[in-house]
Amino acid sequence: MVHNPATATVYAGHTCAVRFRVAPSPALLPYQRQWLRSDVFAGLAAGAVVIPQAMAYATVANMPVEFGLYSCMLPMIVYAFTGGSRSVSVSTTSTVATLTASTMLGAGVLAGSSGAPSDLMTLTLLVGVILLVARVLRLGSVVENINEATLIGLKAGVGLTIAAGQLPKLLGVTPDPNHEGFFRVLASALRQLGHAHLMTVVLSLASIGLLWFIGRAYPKVPGPLVVAGLGIAGASFGGLSALGVKLIPAVPEGLPVPGWPAFDHVGHLFPGALAIAMMAFLETVSAARGIRRREDAQIEPDRELSALGLAAVAGAFFHALPPSGGFSQSQVNTRSGARSQVSGLVTAALAVVVALLLAPVLSKLPEATLGAMVLVPVLGLIEVRALRQLWTFSRREFTLAILVMTVALTVGLLPAVAVGVLLTLYAVLHNANQPHVVQVVDHHGISTDGPEGELVHPADPLVLRTQVALYTANLRANTKMMRVMALSADPPPKTLVVDLSRQLSISTTILDGLRDLDADLAAAGVRVEFAAMPATALALARRWPWWQDVEREGRYRQV
Repeated sequence: MVHNPATATVYAGHTCAVRFRVAPSPALLPYQRQWLRSDVFAGLAAGAVVIPQAMAYATVANMPVEFGLYSCMLPMIVYAFTGGSRSVSVSTTSTVATLTASTMLGAGVLAGSSGAPSDLMTLTLLVGVILLVARVLRLGSVVENINEATLIGLKAGVGLTIAAGQLPKLLGVTPDPNHEGFFRVLASALRQLGHAHLMTVVLSLASIGLLWFIGRAYPKVPGPLVVAGLGIAGASFGGLSALGVKLIPAVPEGLPVPGWPAFDHVGHLFPGALAIAMMAFLETVSAARGIRRREDAQIEPDRELSALGLAAVAGAFFHALPPSGGFSQSQVNTRSGARSQVSGLVTAALAVVVALLLAPVLSKLPEATLGAMVLVPVLGLIEVRALRQLWTFSRREFTLAILVMTVALTVGLLPAVAVGVLLTLYAVLHNANQPHVVQVVDHHGISTDGPEGELVHPADPLVLRTQVALYTANLRANTKMMRVMALSADPPPKTLVVDLSRQLSISTTILDGLRDLDADLAAAGVRVEFAAMPATALALARRWPWWQDVEREGRYRQV
């Protein structure tokens, strides 16, 4: 069994110092020789899915298909040596590709322009830097607080937006570069229905049907590889191009040539980079936890931040899209028997072989086939079942998901991310601001808690305790509830004892709030005493003049 290699020691005081001891490369080590065969097979099987999909997602980002191929090389290698998941497959995803396209367009970078590759390098580099800064600030657990309903709504918006964007390829019509957003792209494609190319439509429907059938009937078979192979065979030997079916632009042979980012649009790219970094992190952690075996180490958010950040920085100089761990491709990796990130190294090696030897073959891939390879997996982002469950569980969360999805479809994906984050922050602060005060009742020598916000019976002294520690966001709500409970008792108590046993840390803001409670109740004739503060918080409180007065007056009880 592999135990979690991370340990932490926390010291309380004015600051909180956290010391970590993290074993190197838990995704690779310890390694058992008998795993090698399984890892090689899994890496090849995952590559058969990941590589064609990554190439397809590059077109979603309005980039050449080879950039998707490059995204399966260095980022995957870097993650293998730095990440915490033994099975997650890191390349790029449909969500990241769509956000990349939105960010580039928002920054004024035209699709297919000569400067687009350099601006992509800048964007990927920014994503990496943001992730590394978040790691330094230990923001992993903070980012994870993004509401699940927000993510469900955002993914649905992404799925519908990408699906609409593939219609021109599937119909064999020319996309209108002046139309952005779901409804405009959809309307533009529908207006051209009369000009659809029959053979392209037939190929599209056949590719979509085959992908769906393989996914349902033979989930272990790499559907994208089969469909891509048949499409290439049809173009090479069946004369599809002679029948008017468009092929993808020629894929250059060889490995990516290092480049240098262009910093002309950094300011415009930065907001999108923030959104991409957040989504890449959330996708990767979610996928890693979803496929983790019980014997594997726990997934540590901060380690994933640093691993993804390093992968993005390294990949940026080699034309890679921002990296992310996809759930579907990681599932293929796990189902195929992956035991460690050696499988990821095998997938990266396969991508190198494809770039060196198979570029001319890939250039025979029909655009319609590529569009089908994008369409089928992104439809899985529209989680109808999850939306139905939200409707049953919480109308408020369902409304949040629909609101975020609506913003994504009407205003854009980046505004949808911003709205989702702001609404999540509002929900967190709103929940944090709720009081959680109970009366502590002595029942035959045993202390029990009464219902929140209710007096079980009048008592003197009246002992009240918060169910959660006091901090800035919930201080006023809880002290107000204590004041109300003390003054509404009949008869009112002469003494109120505030149990501070939940208060593992304390600040001047909390002490000032307790002082105000003390002053208000003293004016009403109620003596306020305090009890059971943990030693670390008590040591800090004793540095504050008002608390020194409390102890001098004998109003603190150490239980």
